[in-house]
Amino acid sequence: MSAAQGRLLRVALLGNPNCGKTALFNLLTGSRQKVANYAGVTVERKEGTLVTPGGRQLRVIDLPGAYSLNAISADEGVTRDIVTGAMGEEERPDLLVCVTDATNLKLSLRLVIEARRLGLPMLVAVNLSDAARRQGITIDLAALEQELGVPVVESVGIRRDGAQGLIDGIERHVAPRPVVQPPWQAPGVAEVLQAQQEVRGILQRTVTLPVVDTRRDDAIDRVILHPFWGMLVLLTVLFLMFQAVFSWAQVPMDIIKDGMDALGAGLGRLLPDGALKSLLVDGILAGAGGVLVFLPQILILFLFILLLEDSGYLPRAAFLLDRIMGAVGLSGRSFIPLLSSFACAVPAVMATRTITSWRDRLVTIMIAPLMTCSARLPVYALLIGAFVPNRSVAGVVNLQGLVLFSLYLAGIVAAMSVAWCFKHLRGGAAHHPLLMELPSYRLPNLRHLAIGLAKRAEIFVRRVGTIILSLMILLWFIATYPAPPAGSIGPAIQFSYAGLLGHALESVFAPIGFNWQIAIALIPGLAAREVAVGALGTVFALSASGKDVEAQLSPLLAHSWSLATALSLLAWYVFAPQCVSTFAIVRRETNSWRYPLLMTVYLFAMAYAASFVTYRVALGLGG
Repeated sequence: MSAAQGRLLRVALLGNPNCGKTALFNLLTGSRQKVANYAGVTVERKEGTLVTPGGRQLRVIDLPGAYSLNAISADEGVTRDIVTGAMGEEERPDLLVCVTDATNLKLSLRLVIEARRLGLPMLVAVNLSDAARRQGITIDLAALEQELGVPVVESVGIRRDGAQGLIDGIERHVAPRPVVQPPWQAPGVAEVLQAQQEVRGILQRTVTLPVVDTRRDDAIDRVILHPFWGMLVLLTVLFLMFQAVFSWAQVPMDIIKDGMDALGAGLGRLLPDGALKSLLVDGILAGAGGVLVFLPQILILFLFILLLEDSGYLPRAAFLLDRIMGAVGLSGRSFIPLLSSFACAVPAVMATRTITSWRDRLVTIMIAPLMTCSARLPVYALLIGAFVPNRSVAGVVNLQGLVLFSLYLAGIVAAMSVAWCFKHLRGGAAHHPLLMELPSYRLPNLRHLAIGLAKRAEIFVRRVGTIILSLMILLWFIATYPAPPAGSIGPAIQFSYAGLLGHALESVFAPIGFNWQIAIALIPGLAAREVAVGALGTVFALSASGKDVEAQLSPLLAHSWSLATALSLLAWYVFAPQCVSTFAIVRRETNSWRYPLLMTVYLFAMAYAASFVTYRVALGLGG
């Protein structure tokens, strides 16, 4: 056995955020990777196994992105502690691969200079080299290797063969690291200035930059970043996004819906009456199938988010909103995590790690659930489709899309209002203007869009097939048993465990217009928002008469509920607490039960108050 004493040698990838480091990690490790947390902290760690052409097995670690080892965020702190040995010598890498951005070496080389002082065996990967060539940037790799005194290789993280040179370099240079290494000390001002001067000298001798024509970007930015026109463009983009969710999704939704109806009808004819038929038709198809139909709308929402990210617009939106968010005590850095909440609050809460101010990070975590996540979209789509006419306003705007946009806008306004309250309750902090480098505008990469949408579809379908399916089976069981007593009148579900629980909760929710069926659906909806739709499908399937079981859920709701009840439920879902996964991640990120409990209380209070006012006003107006 080698000096490594049987353990796999460790290769750590170090680099700035957005330098393509994780894309290289995926190329190196393929499916041989796992995600966990670093011991004692809440920062995510990605590890995988690289099998080299020579048959060597190496442990690859994707370190959290960092601009400097002089850490100012939780992510950077973990990266510093691993490479310096502060997290334990067993975590320190045997080979440090510094991943640099070939289109922005000026920013990347400062971290390389810092890492070189660690005394670890090191390799520099000049990533995004294809993008640099397209921009007319020429890098003399041999001269760069001589200047840095460490091996330098080229890589392209988005190509299948883009890591081959890196793999060969790793195999040549990885070896058990020396036991004795110099202790790391945070650089002083003089060392930082010296490093910057060294970087400038290296760039002059190794990189040839083209004359960059920024006239196009500048012309676009004069509109996009304008205080008035920029906000108008942002609102228009968001408005079009929610219009498209209804306008574009109708055909694929009808196809899925017809398929589910045909499958349910076929099973109904094939299977004899009994528990198995009820489980498959009333439980699984009416529940999980009723959620699956909203997949096209969720994918359209994600398509817009990915387009905005790939085009270079998102950083500009953050910059544009910095002044507005400063008025409520936040900075533009909170925009990206809050935008992520439109997809799911869990990754949004985790994305707050990049916010350096603990106060700003905490407030962003606390308001993230108010941003309307994609799991609420099935609920919104169901109720809007049942109670809002599908017609145009002024011949252009879809009324259903307009209502959906209003619900999302209500969540945003509520989040900013809560942030303002936190600012004054905890004492107003000075606003630090957002400083960031704006990327050039670019056409979105179709391959990236396809991969991103496929991944989101996979996650949603897996969720339907696991969490939602399990909950639907459980809900079917408690909504079917015990059997009604002999001679009873009315749907059997009213005598079941679910029916008894729903009627018990009905008195609590009666002031806001909720009936016992809604009360039943709210409970599994705490596990996953979209389960509420499946729960309603199961409840109505089990409580409807034989002919009504074949009807669609939307017409059933429109016939059974008042408009005031539907509007009240929409208001509830604008503010109601997120799924239990959100509370779990908030507990983990804040390392305290205090904040998830506070979040639960204030969100329930806002939801009940909003539903109460909405219901009473709707009743007063004849709803």
